[in-house]
Amino acid sequence: MDLPANAAEAPHYHGHRERLRARFADAPDQLPDYELLELVLFRSIPRADVKGVAKALIARFGSFAEVIGAAPEHLAEVKGVGPAIVHDLKLLEAAARRISQGAIRGRQVLSSWEAVLDYCRTAMGFAEIEQLRVLFLDKKNGLIRDEMMQKGTVDHTPVYPREIMRRALQLNASAIILVHNHPSGDTTPSRADIEMTREIIEHAEALGLTVHDHLIIGRKGHASFRAMGLL
Repeated sequence: MDLPANAAEAPHYHGHRERLRARFADAPDQLPDYELLELVLFRSIPRADVKGVAKALIARFGSFAEVIGAAPEHLAEVKGVGPAIVHDLKLLEAAARRISQGAIRGRQVLSSWEAVLDYCRTAMGFAEIEQLRVLFLDKKNGLIRDEMMQKGTVDHTPVYPREIMRRALQLNASAIILVHNHPSGDTTPSRADIEMTREIIEHAEALGLTVHDHLIIGRKGHASFRAMGLL
């Protein structure tokens, strides 16, 4: 027996997916955040309408970038978000970080400052907890390694200068750039930030290492200790 015509029709979201893919192909930069997120979720949820999940994620975290940077446990709190979505979003975050890192790897960092800032924003600008990264540089100020040295809470990161110095010596680094984020978005250095930086500089000078800068990264900008005369 033949099925009714409407019973054999593809689900409504199939046509929506094709239209959205076509719009992306024509003008990828014109899609709003939730539609770009939909395209990502197409791969995570191949057989369901994902518009509601995409909009819920944007409503919870604020933007595409903030969704990608959200902690896995917080992503999982959104209705409809399961392990597959969390995995794909974190994969996308890692890919973005790897791409931006490629712009500074093997280059003289101090002459590629905008690329450094772009990388730092991608790596930690939307993180929900504080983290300290250190860029280890060689004698020509080329990037040897970028490593996350510490993670903390929403407003505090424990810092152990001796660990940073030990790692610098292991990598045969000649200079470092300190980078940490303020999840609040306010990039104003705290008294603790200033005191911690001075302590690291003292340890570095004793070993003949240069601290080129300490950058604080926020959602909408950054602050440079050197530019503010704090270094």
